Amino acid sequence: MADSRSFEIVGAPFDGASTLGIPGSRYAPDSIRRALEWITMRVEDGAVYSLETGELHDAPHIADGGDAHVVAHDLEATLANTSSRIAQSVRAGHVPLLLGGDDCFLYAGTRGLHDGTDEGTVAVIHFDAHLDVMDENEQQGRHSQSSGMRRSLELQRASRDHSVQVGLRHFNFPSSRAYVLDDGPAQITARTVDQIGSTGVVDRVLERIAGADHVHLSFDIDAIDPAHAPGAGASEPGGITSRQAIDIVSALAPHCDSFAVTEVNPMTDHRDMTSTLAAYLCYYFSVFGQHAARA
Repeated sequence: MADSRSFEIVGAPFDGASTLGIPGSRYAPDSIRRALEWITMRVEDGAVYSLETGELHDAPHIADGGDAHVVAHDLEATLANTSSRIAQSVRAGHVPLLLGGDDCFLYAGTRGLHDGTDEGTVAVIHFDAHLDVMDENEQQGRHSQSSGMRRSLELQRASRDHSVQVGLRHFNFPSSRAYVLDDGPAQITARTVDQIGSTGVVDRVLERIAGADHVHLSFDIDAIDPAHAPGAGASEPGGITSRQAIDIVSALAPHCDSFAVTEVNPMTDHRDMTSTLAAYLCYYFSVFGQHAARA
């Protein structure tokens, strides 16, 4: 078996792009880290016991690389610094675990993987209740929590044909519909997730990303129903369950080269439920993503 992949946490404590949602996600990286400590304390002699598989698994090697350099008054500088930090992690041979912060970091995570690799197509798996394909407007500019997918797909080697969004629901701008029909990625709505189940979603996503050279998985926590994740930047009922999220992320992890979780908001959370779920998504991604599915 190939050598295990190593993982590096990079925090992004910034919510300056939360112009439409609820600010507070700047506090998420530290909150998720505390929850992750609760999970990793179960490691003994380099192994962890999964009650669900019934097996001992090698404990993933997760290093905490600290926080990217955020500039509180400067969104574009923060995005550039965070992208550079993720690229550094990729070039060092790690699989970065980016802890947002608001969902402007969808773009930073994608750009970091893009810039940290020399060639090949980059696919984006984007979990979100929203499209995030806003081009530009007066209140948000060109970079915001509403534009990360659009900016990501504008990167030179980004592949729309291999990218997919999961968990979408409710209503959005007519201009966004026009973009999606003309240029956008594939979509799997929250209703479709409910209809085809976790295995069906994984099959569709793997079919979509097949042939991409690099894959970034970005998980906006509001993809999950607020009943399971109350501490989010936006409250959108009818989302996927925490069980579905864990199962899907675990299955996709071997096929992905970087991971981000965004929009966790400790200021609106209930007893750290959402931070804990985000930490579990990171840990499941690491446990089941230790061995890459692609050479």
